Amino acid sequence: MEENTTGTVIIAALSTLSPPQISALTISISSLFHFHHRRLSFLLSSHTLFSLSLHHLHSLSLHQKSRLIARHLLSILSHLSHFLHPRTTRMPPYPTTILYGRDLDSVLLLLLLCELHQHDPESLKTLSPMDWRASLSNYVSDTMLTLSGVGFTNSETLIEYIEVVTKCKKLVDVMGYGDRKEGKEVAASVAAVVALPSVEVQQGGKECVICKEEMRQGRDVCELPCEHQFHWMCILPWLVKRNTCPCCRHRLPTDDLYGEVERQWAVLVKIGDGYS
Repeated sequence: MEENTTGTVIIAALSTLSPPQISALTISISSLFHFHHRRLSFLLSSHTLFSLSLHHLHSLSLHQKSRLIARHLLSILSHLSHFLHPRTTRMPPYPTTILYGRDLDSVLLLLLLCELHQHDPESLKTLSPMDWRASLSNYVSDTMLTLSGVGFTNSETLIEYIEVVTKCKKLVDVMGYGDRKEGKEVAASVAAVVALPSVEVQQGGKECVICKEEMRQGRDVCELPCEHQFHWMCILPWLVKRNTCPCCRHRLPTDDLYGEVERQWAVLVKIGDGYS
């Protein structure tokens, strides 16, 4: 049920895009997955690199693995978010979503291990970890690996995208959010706050809902992406504690990793519900 729900959310969000947007998104996703496939192939072809990546994975706690997958999920979702809501594209993304080097190798290997275990739960049990490389290489060679992104049409590439997002979202949900409670208030990211525009009040009489005082005509105030306006001295302390608009609860990006996963997922759900 969870997988179907996750896939439905992504499909509904994709349905709001125009054909040119779908085409551009497909090119972006295909390029990303081809890069992941090349990186994974290099990882499996190198005994040294495979050993180092596997050792790094073994050194990570369950919570650290969950954070690694959450970062990967945000990186993948950023390709879709870029096309979905013009007002949110001006806001900076979560700063550590892009994975490089050891982190990227580790998350690709972890997802591959999970995929092989789901496909054949007994395949790795009889082997020592150092012998896993051959088994994983054979699996990649014999199947259309989800991570490869090798698609011949837009629909095939998008199907693979939906499968990767679904897998990552499910793993993050199953592995948990550490000590963090879902729905917990989190601060807006510093980069998001710095990027907020200052606008001049065009007409007096409007009230700042935080201090309940008038925002006088000609005064510079802060405007959030939802277009609600507040005194700068009122909204800044507010955003240090929470990343939501005081009026409509619109969420700004946050430096809290799981809070950003929740925010981006809520945006997708809202867009999909609006389309429905």
